Formats: sequence, C-alpha cells, structure tokens
Amino acid sequence: MKKILVVDDEEKIRSIIRKYGEFEGYEVAEACDGMDAISKVKKSSDYDVIIMDVMMPELDGFSACSEIKKIKDIPVIMLSARGEEYDRIHGFEAGVDDYVVKPFSPKELMMRVKVVTSRSKSETVAADVFKYEGLEINFTARTVSIDGKRIEMSPKEYELLFYLVRNKNIALEREKLITEVWGYDYYGDDRTLDTHIKLLRNSLGEYRKLLITLRGVGYRFEA
Repeated sequence: MKKILVVDDEEKIRSIIRKYGEFEGYEVAEACDGMDAISKVKKSSDYDVIIMDVMMPELDGFSACSEIKKIKDIPVIMLSARGEEYDRIHGFEAGVDDYVVKPFSPKELMMRVKVVTSRSKSETVAADVFKYEGLEINFTARTVSIDGKRIEMSPKEYELLFYLVRNKNIALEREKLITEVWGYDYYGDDRTLDTHIKLLRNSLGEYRKLLITLRGVGYRFEA
C-alpha cells in the first residue's frame, strides 16, 4: 500500500484529502505544519508522495519541501491559494514535483497523486556523459556542471534537460515533452512546461542559447 503524507494547518483540508486518499487505497498520514512534516519524514521516510500546503505556521511549505528533499527525494505536490508564475517558479526551484491551486478538485488531486507515484524512475541513457564546450552533463551521476562548477537544479529540471539532450537536434513538440517528462496521465497545464524551460535557461546561463524555442511547435536542444 502506497503512503501519502498530507501537510496542512487546516484540519478540514487534511480530512478531505484523507477521505479521498483512503478511498483510492492509499495509507494516509497527517502533519499540521512544515516542522511536523520534517519530523515525520525523519522518523519514517517511506512516504511515496507528500501533499503540502504553502502557507503554514512555524515553517512554510517551500522551506519544508527543501529540507525534506535533503533527507530523501520524496515527490511533493504543493497546494496553494496563489497560482501566479512567481509562486510556481519558487515551488519548482524548491523541488516541488507538481503544483495545485486552491480550491482544488479532490478527484483531480488523486489523479495527480497516481501520476506522481506511478511515474517510472528508470531512464534509457543515450550516453554516460555529454560535453559541449564548458557544459558537461553526466547522465549516470545526474549532475550538470559549467566550467567545472556544479549546477544545482530541481529534479524536474534534470529530467527535462536530460530528455532534451538525449534527443538533441530534434524538434520536440510540447505535448511530447509533457508526456515523456511528466507522464502519460499528466493532468497539469502547459504553463508547467514553460515555467521549467524558463528555470532551465536560467540554470544553463550562457548555454541557454542551446535551448531553442520553436514557435507553435515546442523546443529543441541544439548542439
């Protein structure tokens, strides 16, 4: 049985998610704030996904997510009353895997949980290391460096970059990228891809030039 940790300072929200989660066959645990969530993960890090609110007392969701990712890379679905691009970017930079804006549909949330928990972790690696001038991507170690300096990115940035590089010089449609990187049953919107492309370009610095936008089509990594 897969386990969900629901983190929200509102008992009513936790209760609703628990009800739907248990109906779908998940084991559901609860935490009332970010500090409580970190404590529970330290004691038992075998959660398959964490559903966490952004605005909470003691420690906000973004900060809690960053600390939890240091303990174990558990997928995090963030809940927020705000859906502006800035908030999404902040969430993805903190390592969030998906972002759901309140008010939300519990059924849709469970669909997103299903996608996140069933996503395959295995990847076919085209090459152990890709190098272009000062840019080096080590697929096996899952590291990216520029001029010898390690670049830290969110899990989804790594996955998106690796897929683009493995398919370099190929025009990749938006739908194809979303399907391959987020999963066949992804229930998000196109803004998630756009936000990650923006984050990825910022991370690549001068090598952002390698990531080409194809208007009306998608993107291409050109090297």
